[in-house]
Amino acid sequence: MEPIQTALKKWMRESKNFQEHYQSMREAILKDPDIQQILQEHPNLSHQDVERHLMKLYEYQSQSKRCEGCPSLENCQNLVSGYSPNLHVQGKEIRLTYEMCPRKRQSQQQEEKRSFINSLYMPKDIVEAKFKDLDPDDRYEAIRQAMNYTENAETEKGQKGLYFHGPFGVGKTHLLGAIANKLANKRIASYLIYMPELVREMKSSLGDNTLKEKVEKFKTIPVLMLDDIGAESMSSWFRDEILGSILQYRMMERLPVFFTSNYNLEELEKHLMTNNRGDVEQLKAGRIIERIKQVSNPVEVIGQNRRN
Repeated sequence: MEPIQTALKKWMRESKNFQEHYQSMREAILKDPDIQQILQEHPNLSHQDVERHLMKLYEYQSQSKRCEGCPSLENCQNLVSGYSPNLHVQGKEIRLTYEMCPRKRQSQQQEEKRSFINSLYMPKDIVEAKFKDLDPDDRYEAIRQAMNYTENAETEKGQKGLYFHGPFGVGKTHLLGAIANKLANKRIASYLIYMPELVREMKSSLGDNTLKEKVEKFKTIPVLMLDDIGAESMSSWFRDEILGSILQYRMMERLPVFFTSNYNLEELEKHLMTNNRGDVEQLKAGRIIERIKQVSNPVEVIGQNRRN
């Protein structure tokens, strides 16, 4: 009989502990300000109704409602990460639903925005650049024209892009990032590409048969941005078959292209007319420059070297 008596005492002790814990939990739930407000707004709920839905009330009371109990979205403490509980009373029934919390909503909005900014070999600080972070100083005119483009991007179809040229380190590339972010707010997709790496990317694409697919993407993206054109050693093949083809298509379809370069257009033409074998091809270089003029307007960017 001893084992039975021991088991019975243990059960009674645990049962007592359970009852104490249950009463403590119940009191905490009913003292919660949010729960009290809900019960005050629905006096038709009887004691039995509240008891019957006590677990739902506990699930609601024990979670963060306005992100106040969560240090971050990644460390969300709720049952469903990124979602806050809501209580609804319908007659004698208490229902619990979940809605996206502010942090989750902001994260999704940022993710959606990022989906409109494509980049190839561009640093993170460029992709996240914003106009408000740019100091106008000597670059006032360049910033003004860039902002003017983004403000009219939805209303003025066929707008030309901008050809930013100027010395090293004056913030030409940051202008591209700021434009891309502003366009993303308007759900206009762009592609930022670092030109020297694009040349290498296209060469490697010959081996894995992705060249046509990539070129097509650069042709058709609503806004194309080519950073540091003229910094690369360009073959006749890339200049005429790749760059020329992309610019020709965008010129015909009236799709804008933005550029940055240390060269003005005359200097760029001289650079492009000599290929990586040393051959001088002035006519072909001239064709590229004419296409650049058709898809963009030149804007000089001056100022101090911010990379020092």
